[in-house]
Amino acid sequence: MPIFARPHYTSEITNFIEEMKEKKPTLEAEQRAGRALLWDKHLDAGLQEEFSEARVAQQPYVYQTQAK
Repeated sequence: MPIFARPHYTSEITNFIEEMKEKKPTLEAEQRAGRALLWDKHLDAGLQEEFSEARVAQQPYVYQTQAK
């Protein structure tokens, strides 16, 4: 054992999360399903290109009105 070795430490948060996973083994799968529902989407490259082409350049000062 090295001179400066410390005993194994786990924080209260880590213990809490591990305890939750033991009580509810399906927790991770439910989290992944929720993430897939909202975030894991496949983007259409052609559609993204059309969006970028249709973008209008922003004025340097947004709140300034156009002089007529």
